[in-house]
Amino acid sequence: MKFTAPLIEGRLVKRYKRFFADVELPGGEVVTAHCANTGAMTGIKEAGLRVWLSRSDNPKRKLKYSWELVEADNTLIGALPARANAIAEEAVAAGKIAELTGYAGLRREVKYGENSRIDLLLEDDARPPCWVEVKNVHWMRAPGVAEFPDGVTSRGAKHLGELALKAEAGERAVQLFVVQRSDCTVLRPAEDIDPTYAEALRDAARRGVDVLAYGCDVTTDGITLAQAMRVETG
Repeated sequence: MKFTAPLIEGRLVKRYKRFFADVELPGGEVVTAHCANTGAMTGIKEAGLRVWLSRSDNPKRKLKYSWELVEADNTLIGALPARANAIAEEAVAAGKIAELTGYAGLRREVKYGENSRIDLLLEDDARPPCWVEVKNVHWMRAPGVAEFPDGVTSRGAKHLGELALKAEAGERAVQLFVVQRSDCTVLRPAEDIDPTYAEALRDAARRGVDVLAYGCDVTTDGITLAQAMRVETG
């Protein structure tokens, strides 16, 4: 996934009201950027961190800037959860995820379960459909260990239950964690943050859901899926 124009570097002043971030640009001007990340953003929202913004010339937009990247733990991290779906789709199309190759078609946002939409549905006449739920990950507490979630996610647990039902019905179900940083080799559920989700992940794996995690190469030019990571569900 390439950025369409060069990003603009700045320093984070504060993130507030979930959707807004004030950023100081190199010349001293402070601009308000759209923060399309409604999560806790643990570890990547501290004042003074280096951030990168994209700028839109769309006259209909109230905020011209969008927060794209942040530098923490001496590494670049993707700040937008929505980018994870695009990164995953691009990787599947390019055959970069070995476990998800060999399907003829791909659809996005297909309805399933109870008022849910699957992120990616892979289809082929020669095999059962493959339902892929994508989760964005950015958080690292211990060196090399990515953790999810950084806040309670009842919705995430619900999705795991729905994936498990697909697996039990004889179809393929995959929970794919896209870790938008390059310095992690292991993915674990954050048991102390959301024990219900951690148990739901273990239960889904026992019921036949494939749990995958991939890190990303993150630069100011773009973000691409890279190395497979070990998943430890506990």
